[in-house]
Amino acid sequence: MFKRVATAVIALLFFIPIMWFGSWPLELLMAVLAILAQMEFIQMKKLKLNSFPAIISSLGVAGLIFSQRLVFIFGGQVLIKLISLTAISLLIYALNKPDFKISHIASIVYLMTYIGIGFYAFVQLRATSLTFLILMLLIIWTTDSGAFLVGRKIGKRKLAPSVSPNKTVEGAVGGTAVATIVSAVYLLFFPLYASYFLTLLFMIGLSITGQLGDLIESKLKREYNIKDSGNLLPGHGGILDRFDSMLLVLNVIFIIGVL
Repeated sequence: MFKRVATAVIALLFFIPIMWFGSWPLELLMAVLAILAQMEFIQMKKLKLNSFPAIISSLGVAGLIFSQRLVFIFGGQVLIKLISLTAISLLIYALNKPDFKISHIASIVYLMTYIGIGFYAFVQLRATSLTFLILMLLIIWTTDSGAFLVGRKIGKRKLAPSVSPNKTVEGAVGGTAVATIVSAVYLLFFPLYASYFLTLLFMIGLSITGQLGDLIESKLKREYNIKDSGNLLPGHGGILDRFDSMLLVLNVIFIIGVL
């Protein structure tokens, strides 16, 4: 527990000033986190970190973060072009690599896209609305904490036993309930949209989405038979472990187009 708390405090002391400043320091931080997350997945697949798939997907995921600065190279639709370029490069690489299958390419490109879009959306959300970004972080953190505390206290019914045996329905409901209360209070002082009620419903949806993101990462780890995605963050695991809920929430925010 001490390691977990100490890591969280140190990370926040480093993270909060950069998030507050935004701009290129935040882009650089998000690119580093995205590359580390992609490398964790590369290691799950038992590929070397200096292999071509590792290098090209790292460049690809970093490119997604910096996509708005790459318009002068790619023109429009930078995100799509970077994803396509990575996929084509891996397909050509696979021609003389019989053990490197199309299914490997699909999973690498998919995770690169999922991770890259997530951290790209973080940067864009900061540029669009710091108020929204802070609320999103509060929702994710309070949902996670609330689910853990309520689940440990009264949790009985398993939420997704085949994926994450320790999570319960009661914990999930409790986590969203806590996040709803926090959102309701926050929005009274820092309104985002004209309708308070609809905004609160949206935040409840993000809380539920965050829990689904957690389950998705649990399924990923179960399929690759690992406990944690990495050990970079003592007490927390890896980058994918720490940002599992946030990545899905940010992908949804990107898809909805509120950036």
